[in-house]
Amino acid sequence: MAAKTQFIPWFGAVMSAEDFEAIYNTELPRVYHFFCYRFGEGPLAEDLTSTTFEKAWRGRNRFRQQAAFSTWLFSIARRVAQDYYRQLRNVAEVSLDGVVDSAEGMQPEARLGGAILEEQLDKRLDFAHLSLLLAQLADRERELVALKYGAGFTNRAIAQLTRLTESNVAVILYRTLQTLRSLWEAKL
Repeated sequence: MAAKTQFIPWFGAVMSAEDFEAIYNTELPRVYHFFCYRFGEGPLAEDLTSTTFEKAWRGRNRFRQQAAFSTWLFSIARRVAQDYYRQLRNVAEVSLDGVVDSAEGMQPEARLGGAILEEQLDKRLDFAHLSLLLAQLADRERELVALKYGAGFTNRAIAQLTRLTESNVAVILYRTLQTLRSLWEAKL
């Protein structure tokens, strides 16, 4: 799990650039993985991550230490995801273009050996398939999976973010994973 963000000991003061950079370096992978689980890897996840941090930077003077900074940051990330879904309201199909690319986007060592290339391609195909399965889930279930496995939050932290009970989060995640497993196995 990712390291916890160091809390900035100020109340109402504007966060310095150095403080924000430290938080950015700590939270960037979690926010990016949250968006990867919601929308797949690639430029879209990068853009939404960037938008989240831009909004956090602009609104840093509104952060009050009533909750962890990461909770505040992920509430922004959730709103960014919701805004993106509103823009896509009329688009109902998921495209695999860009998810499964040629070896061009792969790491240099992957281009050298056939076994490494094949392993990289298998991982990309598996992730593309998982992305399609996640897209079939209801928004709430998809968001909980992204928070749990993409951002690495505990059920308690997810409950605080979503205003669900901790046991409700656990049950929804359990059922969602069962559904994903059965859909995955149906592929095989």
